[in-house]
Amino acid sequence: QVQLVESGGGLVQPGGSLTLSCAAAGNIFLAYAMGWYRQAPGNQRELVATIARNGWTNYANFVKGRFTISRDNAKNTVNLQMNSLKPEDTAVYYCNADIQTWTLRGDYWGQGTQVTVSS
Repeated sequence: QVQLVESGGGLVQPGGSLTLSCAAAGNIFLAYAMGWYRQAPGNQRELVATIARNGWTNYANFVKGRFTISRDNAKNTVNLQMNSLKPEDTAVYYCNADIQTWTLRGDYWGQGTQVTVSS
């Protein structure tokens, strides 16, 4: 069993910053790509940023220059530093990870953490 636990969401004013954290725990042999997605009400879930095990990153155009993704392979954690937040960044943010356990490889999701950008 693998669990992804997110933390760090909340309410922030426009222009402010938040850091989201996600820790993968359980029967983990190796964590491959990890990333963050978001879903606003009425919208489909969309990619925010991903990071490969070797550190290669990929960002959605709407967060380039504002968000930074990072990971700690030893701890199986991934963080998302969000700066210059805008009201349109309001959404539930989900952690995602491609994980190899001792028996199988699968795609795992966290429960989501709410980020609200509002004055």
